[in-house]
Amino acid sequence: MAKKETSTKSFVLRVDAATMDAIEKWAADEFRSTNGQLQWIIAEALRKSGRMKKPKNTPSVEGKEEES
Repeated sequence: MAKKETSTKSFVLRVDAATMDAIEKWAADEFRSTNGQLQWIIAEALRKSGRMKKPKNTPSVEGKEEES
């Protein structure tokens, strides 16, 4: 099976302590790493703003139709 390659870029992000505490708590609540939570938050914001298309393999939320 061929491995799907994804490229990632690293960068420094500065946030205040209260914001970081909230992100860490949210990540723990959803069983994600802090980095994973930040990636999810950014991806959701991009999708909701129409700046990034929704992946085709993303399951729809029960009771809601997928937007294209």
